[in-house]
Amino acid sequence: MTTTNESNTKQAFVERDMIAVRFAGDSGDGMQLTGSQFTNTTALSGNDLATLPDFPAEIRAPAGTLAGVSGFQIQFGSREIYTPGDRPDALVAMNPAALKANLGIMEPGSMIFVDSDAFKKKALAKVGFEGNPLENDSLASYRLFDLPLTTLVHGALEDTELSSREKDRCKNFFALGLMYWVFNRPLEYTVEWLDRKFANKPHLADANKKALKAGYHYGDTVELFDTRYKVPEARIDSGLYRQITGNQATAYGLIAASKKTGLDLFFGSYPITPASDVLHELAKYKHYGVRTFQPEDEIAAMGATVGAAFGGSLAVTSTSGPGVALKGEAIGLGVMVELPMIIVDVQRGGPSTGLPTKTEQSDLNMVLYGRNGEAPMPIVAAATPGDCFYATIEAARIATKYMTPVFFLSDGYIANGAEPWKIPDTDALPDMDVSFYEMGEESLLPYQRDPETLARPWIRPGTAGAEHRIGGLEKQDGTGNVSYDPANHEHMNRTRAEKVARIANDIDDAEIFGDSSGDTLLVGWGGTFGALRAATLEMRKVGVNVSHMHIRHINPLPRNVEPTLRAFKRVIVAELNLGQLRKYLQSLYVIELEGYTKIQGQPFRVSEVIGRVRNGEEA
Repeated sequence: MTTTNESNTKQAFVERDMIAVRFAGDSGDGMQLTGSQFTNTTALSGNDLATLPDFPAEIRAPAGTLAGVSGFQIQFGSREIYTPGDRPDALVAMNPAALKANLGIMEPGSMIFVDSDAFKKKALAKVGFEGNPLENDSLASYRLFDLPLTTLVHGALEDTELSSREKDRCKNFFALGLMYWVFNRPLEYTVEWLDRKFANKPHLADANKKALKAGYHYGDTVELFDTRYKVPEARIDSGLYRQITGNQATAYGLIAASKKTGLDLFFGSYPITPASDVLHELAKYKHYGVRTFQPEDEIAAMGATVGAAFGGSLAVTSTSGPGVALKGEAIGLGVMVELPMIIVDVQRGGPSTGLPTKTEQSDLNMVLYGRNGEAPMPIVAAATPGDCFYATIEAARIATKYMTPVFFLSDGYIANGAEPWKIPDTDALPDMDVSFYEMGEESLLPYQRDPETLARPWIRPGTAGAEHRIGGLEKQDGTGNVSYDPANHEHMNRTRAEKVARIANDIDDAEIFGDSSGDTLLVGWGGTFGALRAATLEMRKVGVNVSHMHIRHINPLPRNVEPTLRAFKRVIVAELNLGQLRKYLQSLYVIELEGYTKIQGQPFRVSEVIGRVRNGEEA
């Protein structure tokens, strides 16, 4: 559908139902900021969206190198968007490294915008270009727009007192303004943000606003562009929305859980990528009864969390894979003393330091089995950035009802990604009644159990008549005294395992999209949700008999998982590891399952999943 652009009749609007744009440059080029502003504006414009911030693994890689390329991809549309897009419709590359790092994902005919001023001989040689790709035919299959961005920005800011270096730092806003023009985005939201951001430095606000507007009007005045793109508003449920990242949603979910339980929130965490933003976000909310504590290391963080749970708080810690390894002994203590707490694991590429800024799902075996002795724990995994809010509340519900530590799993893709999020009605959130044993109540033993949940009572330290041991030695059933009795040890191990197993009676079935039986079932968990759901939708539209089962509760598994697996001729378990969920399911149900795995630090592409279902191999 094409309509006339009211501001310039030489150019036409092409209406699209979805578009993907990728910004790429050096870490210092402000690509994450540029992408975030494009995302905010797009959300406020009424489109659904999904994002993929793609950070360099090195803190400060050499400028102009492939290792230092920072990217930000967004897909937005007038219909429900599940992923940040397989292959961008437009790439903004601020230097040769950014171009070379991303050429492999660009389709012929897609748009590429580059700063031609950055394509100097030395910069080209640094990334292995033989000759200037802007001057030969190597980019002939793309719609290339080589623009002297640096020169244009300096010209737009020639009447300012900024240094040459400071003017260079405004290039990203010139590029952002041009993308706003190409994709019909308004300027005012970013203008307002700049005024707030640089309220104490108005000269910087003015300079960036000039660059932003210069980029926008550049598209209108030059004759390089014959087409602009329009994406109508998405049809979404009515309500109040905001943009949210997974780490923000995790923080807000924990706050909501503390209010629903009536408990103060204690968050003890040592900073680690990509989980640190949860700590940063929660530190803003002391007025909501939140207490954040940054100790000297991961072991201290976990120890403090156990202590906070003993003291009667909603106790939470966050980390990534390397931190889970360090927390293991104290997590086992939490299992032994049977206290409610939440361990947030925002997964990243491993092993060891691995790929600290890239996504992966390879901690599953560790959270299932990575403690000494028999130490089963419930595991809840979020599906999308916004779902982190609800998944953390579910983790808190299970922890406080069953008196057990709970793992909440996120990953780098979910944690840093963003989507529009409908702000919930707090009255509709689940009630979580929490009670403590109080002096004067009917006498009870510290390990006297609820007959339904097998949970022991929660007793604050110092409660008269309910004094009990809290160390890591095996507990005597009932009293909690230290016991070395062999029969008691087996009984307590089986009881703790049965307590976790009974949670299966208290959770929703795994979500099944499509038919409940048939030819092919895609199975996934965590951040694979978007790609698997989008692939299933596309294939079903053209008549392929495929369904999608998403598993949120990984331990215990929902009761419908086994019968659903057996109801399909072919089951493909897709995950960003080497098959950890598949092997777990096979061990439980003694059923042969097909695995589809990827460990490249990147999420699945929809086309990859479709190719695997149709051809048995990657697309």
